[in-house]
Parts: sequence; structure tokens; C-alpha cells
Amino acid sequence: MEMNLNVLGYVVLGIVSVYAIYRRFCPGMKLPPGPGEWPVIGSLHLLGSLPHRSLDRLSQRYGPIMYVKLGSVPCVVASSADMAREFLKTHDLTFSSRPKIAAGKYTVYNYSDITWSPYGDHWRRARKICLMELFSKKRLESFEYIRMEEVCSMVASVFRTSTGGLPVHLREETYTVSNNIISRMVLGRRYLEESANHKIKPHEFKEMLQELFVLNGVFNIGDYLPWLGFLDLQGYVKRMKALSKRLNVFLEEVLEEHERRRRSVPDYVPADMVDVLLQQSDDPNNHLSPNRVKGFTQDMIAGGTESSATLVEWGLAELLKKPEIFAKASEEMERIVGKERWVEEKDIASMEYLQCIVKETMRLHPVAPLLVPHLSTEHCKIAGYDIPANTRLFVSVWTIARDEQLWEKAEEFRPERFHGSSMDVKGTDFELLPFGAGRRMCPGYNLGLKVVQLGLANLIHGFHWRLPPHQELDMTETYGLSTPKADPLVAMAEPRLPSHLYSFT
Repeated sequence: MEMNLNVLGYVVLGIVSVYAIYRRFCPGMKLPPGPGEWPVIGSLHLLGSLPHRSLDRLSQRYGPIMYVKLGSVPCVVASSADMAREFLKTHDLTFSSRPKIAAGKYTVYNYSDITWSPYGDHWRRARKICLMELFSKKRLESFEYIRMEEVCSMVASVFRTSTGGLPVHLREETYTVSNNIISRMVLGRRYLEESANHKIKPHEFKEMLQELFVLNGVFNIGDYLPWLGFLDLQGYVKRMKALSKRLNVFLEEVLEEHERRRRSVPDYVPADMVDVLLQQSDDPNNHLSPNRVKGFTQDMIAGGTESSATLVEWGLAELLKKPEIFAKASEEMERIVGKERWVEEKDIASMEYLQCIVKETMRLHPVAPLLVPHLSTEHCKIAGYDIPANTRLFVSVWTIARDEQLWEKAEEFRPERFHGSSMDVKGTDFELLPFGAGRRMCPGYNLGLKVVQLGLANLIHGFHWRLPPHQELDMTETYGLSTPKADPLVAMAEPRLPSHLYSFT
């Protein structure tokens, strides 16, 4: 026994000596500053129900580059324009992958979409298809008539409600117009209308898309404490699996419908984006399996609907707080298009103040306040700090948008701050990143921008707006992959154009 203890002592002494030598000649990494960690959970206890606000408060204390251990997962938070540029431009390739979280596994066919797929051949092919085929300038221009028709349909709906003396539920209107536009462009027809031929009914379709956005944005404990994942303590994985089954029924129906149409017509010309994807899948070099086609389709429907609807609602809410901005925007539209027609996409380029309003809305209310998380594929140094491989990156566009060094009176809605400015939302100005930047920037940002500008423009041009009597405006948000208003916007509308313009045939 004594000999065994002596041997054990020598072993321990040897281990300590080796460790001391290692620490002497191979000093530890210099990580960015950050909050202290608790055993097992790290700093998870510091995240509240609105994680973007929690991380914003922490960044005020620890600086624009912050290291946070969430459970067993190392994370870094970039919360200044300079740090965003370092991560998303200078070190873009290193941070071009995605973490493998439950949402990507269970809701999009095991990371088969473009949002959650890791960096690699599949993602590069997918991005090329998006840029060259799905969201090309020519393709988007060919669908302009759809966007105009659906916005006019929304205007007619608001007109009917307003002339009946009833308040307008803006979230219903903005969600419907966004979904109808995306559904027609992607799927070839509306899916929020009753039809006996649909396996998934309109109310189910809407519920599924909303649930998808919630579940893709939650902080699932199993993603940060993998050894607890099997317990599914919050019930999120159970919901993801149930949602995936329902979505698959819908997407299978979509693909079957499109394949029947393709087979029935010789030399069939693609009529919508699913047709384009199926045509691309005919090329074996693209490796587009049916699950990948379904994953892409799901991305386009959900992302295109939720983001545009959320931004239009936020924009109108901000304008209700400042009637003088509303009046100035209306005057610009009357000057450019008059009072005998609706705003069209060709008019937007001449409407500088409208563009300022949209940029300011995207600044104060970014759809993804932390962007979709990135993952480092190798060790690198940023701002003198070591960032290990397999570190998750959160870019806090929420904090950047409230940086007093960048924005005067940052918490105030002031579209005039963009007057005469060349700053844009296309990923080159790191002070304003509603769609991200670099390789993982949202590939459909041009479409989203068109829908938001056209929808908001015609709601301003067509109506006077005010809050219902005795109602206050709540500007708090909820958190998910997007951040919609916690309290859906309800307002009274009064037509401001000749009545014949509200009749569409």
C-alpha cells in the first residue's frame, strides 16, 4: 500500500511539473474580457427573456468584444461597428460556419437549408443558386407585378375595415401581404386562402410559420449543455419534432404539385422559385436532394414573411409616435406620385425620406438583433485577443444601433439622420447591419427591402393613421429569430386619397 501511495505521489508530482512547464513556456490564451462563470452553467444565468438586451447590458461593462461561456459553449459577442467589421469582413472566412443546434437539426432536415447549413460545398452551391437564380435582379423584376397586386389587396382590406369604423389590426395585414407575396413568388399561389385541396389549412400554415420562427430563435438549454439535451427540459425539441412533421406534410404536397405540373407540360418554363429549385436539382452537380429543396423552400417562405411583416409594423408604430414625420413622408409622396395613383417600385428611388424612414426602422428594430450565430472553424486573434476554434459568435446589431458614439440621440427615432448619407443596409456599412454582412449575409435582402418599402409607402400614402381612443403605444418586443412587437399594433385609418383608387379589379 505504501509503495502504491509513493507511486501515486510521483505521478501527481510529474503531472504538476509538466503542467507548470507548459504554463511557463506555453502561456494560456488571452481571451476577451467577460463575466465570471458558474460551474456547469457558465454565464447562462445572466440571460433573461430578452437575450439581446441582457448581452447589451453586459457589453456596456465588458466592452465591444466580450467572451461569455454559455453552459459548456464558448461564445464571443461583437457589439461595435469596428468589431463587427473584424469578424464579418477581416475574418469572414473563419466565422462563416454555423453551430449545430437543435433547431437546424429538427426543423430543416438536418441542416439542409441555407440558414443553418455548415460552411462547405453544400452551402456554397446553395448560395450560388440563391444569388444567380432565386434572387437575381431579373428574377425579382419579373415578380414585381405580384408585389404590387398584393400591396393593393392589403390597401383594399384596410380601406374596407376603416370605412366600417373599425380599428385595423396591422400585424394581420402586414403578415398577410408578406406571406401572399412570398407564397406566390416561391410556391406559385397563395396559401392563406381556404381551399379544400390543401392538406394543411390556412390557419395551420400561419401557425406553423410563426412557431418555426420562435423555435429557431430560442435559447435551448440542450444547445449549451449537450449532456442535458436528452431531457429536453424546456420542451423545445418535442415542439421542433412535431412542427417538422407538419411542415413536411405541407412541403411534400408542394413538391408533388410542382412535379406533376412539370411532367404534364413539355419544355416547361419555371413559373416560381420552387420550379427553379427543381430545375436545379435535375443537375447532379448541384446535389439538391428533395430534403434540400424543401429546406430552401422553407427558408424563403418563413424568412420572407416574418421579417418584412415585422419591419412594416415597427415602422408604422414609430410613425404613430411622431405625426410630423408622417406628414413629411406623405408630402414627399404627394409631390412625387400625386394623389391619383399608388406608389410603385419605380418611385422608391426618388423618395429619399421614405428610404430614411426604412433605414431608421431597421436600425432601431433589427429583425435579428443578434444576427444568426456564426461559428469559428479555426483559432484566430482579434483585437489582441485569442478566439479559439469552435467559438460561437453573436454580432449584437442591437447594441451597435444604440452606440452613442455612432448615433446622436441613439434611442430616438430620427429618419433625418440618414439625410444626405450614403450609408446603406447592404452589408458594407457596419454601423447598420439589419441583414448581416459577409458570406453569411441574408441572400434575399433585396427582396425583403422591396416588400418593406412598397408596403410601408402605400400605407402612408393611402391613409391618415391614429391610435384608437384611450390606447397607449407599447413599444416592447418579444424575442425569437425575429423581434416583433410584444403587443400587436392596432390603429384607426382614414382614407386620404380619392375613393375610386381603393377599388381594385
